[in-house]
Amino acid sequence: MEEIYAKFVSQKIRKTRWRPLPPERLQTAETFATGSWDNEENYVSPWSIGDFGNLDSDGGFEGDHQLLCDIRHHGDVMDLPSFDRERIVTASSTGCVTVFLHHPNNQTLSVNQQWTTAHYHAGPGSPSYSSAPCVGVVCNNPEIVTVGEHDHKEADHKEATRTIDNADSNTFHAVTFLQTPEILTVNSTGQLKTLDFRQQGNELSHILSLTSDRVPLHCVDRHPNQQHVVATGGQDGILSIWDVRQGTMPVSLLKAREAEMWEVHFHPSNPDHLFTCSEDGSLWHWDASTDVPEKLSLFHQGGRSSTFLSQSISNQANVHQSVISSWLSTDPAKHRIETTSLLPSRSLSVNSLDVLDPCLVCGTDAEAIYVTRYLFS
Repeated sequence: MEEIYAKFVSQKIRKTRWRPLPPERLQTAETFATGSWDNEENYVSPWSIGDFGNLDSDGGFEGDHQLLCDIRHHGDVMDLPSFDRERIVTASSTGCVTVFLHHPNNQTLSVNQQWTTAHYHAGPGSPSYSSAPCVGVVCNNPEIVTVGEHDHKEADHKEATRTIDNADSNTFHAVTFLQTPEILTVNSTGQLKTLDFRQQGNELSHILSLTSDRVPLHCVDRHPNQQHVVATGGQDGILSIWDVRQGTMPVSLLKAREAEMWEVHFHPSNPDHLFTCSEDGSLWHWDASTDVPEKLSLFHQGGRSSTFLSQSISNQANVHQSVISSWLSTDPAKHRIETTSLLPSRSLSVNSLDVLDPCLVCGTDAEAIYVTRYLFS
């Protein structure tokens, strides 16, 4: 990987996402959005990346990340999913879900649609419409699905089209689509639960559990080509790989750090590569595309290393190997994962990351945004 460039922005960054590319894909990633948190005033901001590598007249690098515009956000930005090239969706600690419209002609943001009480506490002991944080949003245009502390909501109009109260007695932490009508959630007791919106009931099904220790899971992502392959990260810093078609436990566990893992993302077009970020300030690239030579190698604090799958649970001997994802290898002695630390040094938490083609962006509590355009060089 070539250089990774830092921009200090005077705000703690909770979420960051690339703007989706047009269908014709005649260009590379050029714009991303950030959402801040834990500041006196929080903002949603689109940025343009520069032409890194070209020297200006003073011998410095051109192409510093350029702030295109920003808009004040009520509450902490809890989630910021990719939606489309014009709209940015946010989840707020106040329980509000907002769709912002980006106007590139004059570089402004405006509120396009908003659900101010999308999530709230209800029931005995709770004041009427007491706000509850909206902790996760997933979009599949035109559908928007959100999760709060104790319920799901599905919306694509001015009002929620479906609300599922008390869907889980535990706190949701993240949500993703398995396929268009089916979502997958992770919660505070280490469980994965699915919900099919084609069904009329409000019960979550296909419950999978990490361990009996009930370690909270914080993040989840689905393999872009094989929808049954899912990666999660949790409070104990373990990267877990699941096959949701069978079994109730993860296929493999990979130890990264002791600190909380905040986000995990498969590369959307090269899913043998996976990326994670953590509370301890680390940003990791996990490469399962090739077999690393069989020699014992342990993690170290920078550069490259290889690690074997520390635990392999499910038996897939009857499944044809040609259709098994490299992440579902059942032979820890032969299948190794090459890992790379992408940040030169660690300090405060890396809260969010996103990857698109050869580009990566991440945001931190150190009030910095890091960008590289050359992931695989």
